[in-house]
Amino acid sequence: MQTMKIKNSIFAYLFVLSFGVFAVSGSVKGAESGEPYRITLDKATIAKGYTVAYPDNSLKLSLVPGILSEDTPVEILKLDEPFSYPWELERISPVMQFEFKNKAAYDNHKPFYIQFSYDKEDAGMKQVFFYDKTVAAWRALPTWDNPQENFVRSLIHLPYARIAVFSNPNILTSGRASWYSYKKGLYAASPDFPSGSRLRVHAVNSDKYVDVTINDFGPDRKVHPDRVVDLTKEAFAKIASVSDGTAGIYVEPLAITGDLKIKLAQYDRGAPVSPDSVFRAAIVMNEDTGEIIHSQNASSTFPLASLTKIVAVKVFLEVHPDLSETAAYSVKDAEYNYLYCKPWESGKLSLEEGETLTIKDLVYSSLVGSTNNTVETLVRVSGLTREEFIKRMNELVKSYGALNTRFIEPTGLAPENVSSAGDYAIIAGEVLDDPVIKAASVTAVYKFTTVKPDGKEISHSINNTNLLVREGKYEFTGSKTGYLNEALYCLMSRVKAGNGDNLIVVTMGAKTRAESFSKTEDLIRWGLLAVEKNEANKNLAYGG
Repeated sequence: MQTMKIKNSIFAYLFVLSFGVFAVSGSVKGAESGEPYRITLDKATIAKGYTVAYPDNSLKLSLVPGILSEDTPVEILKLDEPFSYPWELERISPVMQFEFKNKAAYDNHKPFYIQFSYDKEDAGMKQVFFYDKTVAAWRALPTWDNPQENFVRSLIHLPYARIAVFSNPNILTSGRASWYSYKKGLYAASPDFPSGSRLRVHAVNSDKYVDVTINDFGPDRKVHPDRVVDLTKEAFAKIASVSDGTAGIYVEPLAITGDLKIKLAQYDRGAPVSPDSVFRAAIVMNEDTGEIIHSQNASSTFPLASLTKIVAVKVFLEVHPDLSETAAYSVKDAEYNYLYCKPWESGKLSLEEGETLTIKDLVYSSLVGSTNNTVETLVRVSGLTREEFIKRMNELVKSYGALNTRFIEPTGLAPENVSSAGDYAIIAGEVLDDPVIKAASVTAVYKFTTVKPDGKEISHSINNTNLLVREGKYEFTGSKTGYLNEALYCLMSRVKAGNGDNLIVVTMGAKTRAESFSKTEDLIRWGLLAVEKNEANKNLAYGG
């Protein structure tokens, strides 16, 4: 696990060692572009210890006495060949290769330390990775970061390795901290590190630091994008004056818990170059360019559950667009739902016979809260027969080119309502052009009032069934969830990328609600990264 439990005293010793001057026997070859830097170490030099430094000091190998037993050339090379890199991480250094040419001179049971510079100031959590050919993946090494001087130190036990520094942009370790009065003790709130994690918080303008335990969530990165943690008043006072309000800091993880611990353990074994999939089917499509960024069983048909509802609402709005009209609810509307489930199994809006609400309330309840009875009310007041309404749903999607999609009822409760991820991406792109559906589907919380037959007003508040919409981390321009036993968890998300393009992500058949959200979010980030890279390549091509 990447807890980076490396003693500062050890690094202090290595820091001195790295700038020590030792005599060296043998040849020294300077590195030019694409050429290796080579130095031969003899026994006398090995006995004293030596730091092999690449000419620009970007990489240093600290070979303390006892690391090598025989004369050996040591070679360092800056590589320029293409690699597949971990998708969640950003490479912030060149890929460097080092090698002890006399492999027998090194006992791989004795690790040594490297110092590796990175190219730019970066606030993310940084780690050194080596490329392991046996698993064809980049694997993490224990790493300590010095963000003030843009270098990391790491422990390794290989006589040959290709290494690079990667930053995790989703974990902020450098920036600012504030304080709060909530609980006495040395604690902190973090949006990145789970509760129970231990951090060492360093002040950037002094040698002061404080060790804290995470016991709360925050600060809000949308409000404070550079805020790493919030410290208790007592902890903040250890590194700065509370009258300052905030302080420049960087954090050193001492122990990490929860899902982040599992994620970093995965990096130890090998960081994935693409998102893991738990879905029966999935697609990531740039709606504006038509580019398919990711596809998995995208042409296979599966039950689509409540993803059905955006098509039903679209058909309704084509024949009945006035949202301000009032409609009276009938308990018979829900009886259609009970053809496919037990009454207590159906998600519904609590209404009684004759209770009135606006068409907008029905539409928003159907899309925000995915209520089934309100969809049937829309069908009833549409002016179409139920059979004609469902026929129009099928005709509409076929006109879009979604030929593998079929509906037998308007809510998604029937497992015979089927589509493919590819079809549904096309459907979503078309239907979400409707401003009402777009606005309703991404409303985090919808509040409204209904009126009972006796005139009593009833207040309602409905949360969006898509947790990602409620979290507000992405600019959603469309959303819909779905679940049936036969369909499992399905999710459609349309998110705006930085260049303005809309990214449509459809996932079908996740086994759990949590996986549906977390793994869909992975695909959203994967897609956004792809759009960002394409935009950067486009700018380079045009000299931008």
